[in-house]
Amino acid sequence: MNPLLNKLQPYPFEKLRELFAGIQPNSAYSPISLGIGEPKHPTPAFIQNALADNLGGLASYPSTTGAEGLRAAIAGWLERRYGLPKVDAATQVLPVNGSREALFALAQTIIDPRPGALVMCPNPFYQIYEGAAYLAGAEPYFVNSDPARNFAPDYRSVPADVWERVQLLYLCSPGNPTGAVLTLEDWKELFGLSDRYGFVIAADECYSEIYFKSVAPLGGLEAAQQLGRSDFRRLIAFSSLSKRSNVPGMRSGFVAGDAEIMKKFLLYRTYHGSAMSPSIQSASIAAWNDEQHVAENRAKYISKFNDVTPLLQEVLDVQLPDAGFYLWAKVPRLSDTEFAKRLHAEYNVTVLPGSYLARDAHGINPGQNRVRMALVAEVSECLEAARRIVEFTQKLS
Repeated sequence: MNPLLNKLQPYPFEKLRELFAGIQPNSAYSPISLGIGEPKHPTPAFIQNALADNLGGLASYPSTTGAEGLRAAIAGWLERRYGLPKVDAATQVLPVNGSREALFALAQTIIDPRPGALVMCPNPFYQIYEGAAYLAGAEPYFVNSDPARNFAPDYRSVPADVWERVQLLYLCSPGNPTGAVLTLEDWKELFGLSDRYGFVIAADECYSEIYFKSVAPLGGLEAAQQLGRSDFRRLIAFSSLSKRSNVPGMRSGFVAGDAEIMKKFLLYRTYHGSAMSPSIQSASIAAWNDEQHVAENRAKYISKFNDVTPLLQEVLDVQLPDAGFYLWAKVPRLSDTEFAKRLHAEYNVTVLPGSYLARDAHGINPGQNRVRMALVAEVSECLEAARRIVEFTQKLS
């Protein structure tokens, strides 16, 4: 067996199952889960119809590059969404089976597994980054998020001898779990570091279409364009339909950016066998070409967060995030694991301990004493969960 598999930690939800083992939740309450970030809003009918109308595609082997029409739809969306003058659909765009598998696969393409190779990750983080680093033969290096800087990772704290070993940097903007969005100044700093040390930036942007301000979150390709880097050198952006269009089961997303890296990534994927079903491609074209359903979906989240956040602020240290569908709350009096365990047992509400989403790094675990709450269900269920959390927390005092 591959010995690198022994470096992988259990996924956060496996840890959560162990934490809840043997607990019989209070039967007076129906179960409500805010633990998993799985969209629960209905899938738009026009996407379902596009899939059903193109089931004939199941009779054909798909190409790894994807249909020209899908690449064109993605390039068009990027140009509209981020104000990009031109995205080359043939060389700068590649459809993928969801951003998760592509985030993992990119590390296998980029990393030269020589001794000392590093992959830089935010902390807290999406655990795929860590697993991708280990299985590519590198080690993860965690940069803690700073609450005083809107949870932005403190890259200025990283020593030069660490930067010299970094080959790939994962970032998530809007962030999971913090909801923080990188600013243009943040991107300028990262591009400068990439130029100096030669690492590739992997920008995970799958939450980009759920936001609460009048201005949409800045994307990596958009920042590159504004900073005179229209070739997107050493930058690959990832996006997905899962959250934007409420189709997590379609496993449809894309990568876009540096054409030279994309060429090598396509070569890797040709061997890896990661082509998207033609039927899914047809439904994806319909989804990328429509913005009305995205605006309606976003309006639901805005209404939900505006209702739920003030309730929780009565008892928890929590703020409306820049974007995404998580609340990242600091909990009082108990550890994050004990808070989650007792809330589940006494009120049948599931939240995810923040320490499960982070690692001990530089003397702290930045997820400690925080919980992540995914407000993915309909508003009535999220409000009921918030009321129970308020009652539970008030009882603690």
